[in-house]
Amino acid sequence: MELQKIKPEEKRWHVIYTKSKWEKKVDELLMQRGFESWCPVQKQERQWSDRKKIIEVPLFRSYVFVKTCKEDYSKLLSTIGVVNFLYFEKKPAIIRDNEIEEIKKYLGLSTTASIQIVDMMNIPAQTKVSINQGLFMGRRGEVIKAGKNNVFVRLESINMMMIVEFKVQEVSPI
Repeated sequence: MELQKIKPEEKRWHVIYTKSKWEKKVDELLMQRGFESWCPVQKQERQWSDRKKIIEVPLFRSYVFVKTCKEDYSKLLSTIGVVNFLYFEKKPAIIRDNEIEEIKKYLGLSTTASIQIVDMMNIPAQTKVSINQGLFMGRRGEVIKAGKNNVFVRLESINMMMIVEFKVQEVSPI
């Protein structure tokens, strides 16, 4: 009789909620502890009284993505700056690999795009559009503001939307 090998649980992307403004520090601490983590950032110009400066700002406030499994939950939660996992339907939220890759790809390809993250809870569905050009070509989204060129692309697993600004000719009503 052969014993079946028990496979360790597959590592998946989770969302960790951090203390306010601790995103980059928590990402660094998790990597030092041997975890695969990622804090997506985008460059923004900030104005001070005497100068302008380009800084890297976390794309998702108080969120860091970490690829892990259940066995490592307590080790993650004991990391300084980590508050808890983000929960979706009473379970730690799991992000699909392709969603992480799409965000990474978009941040890597786009040097001029402005991305905003908006909580979906209070946004009603409006005009649905199809994206005709660029990285999101063939995808569908919902326009929130009439007269603006913003299309919301859903990240359903964390109940958030990513707002990407498109030119009018890049979208068409469905």
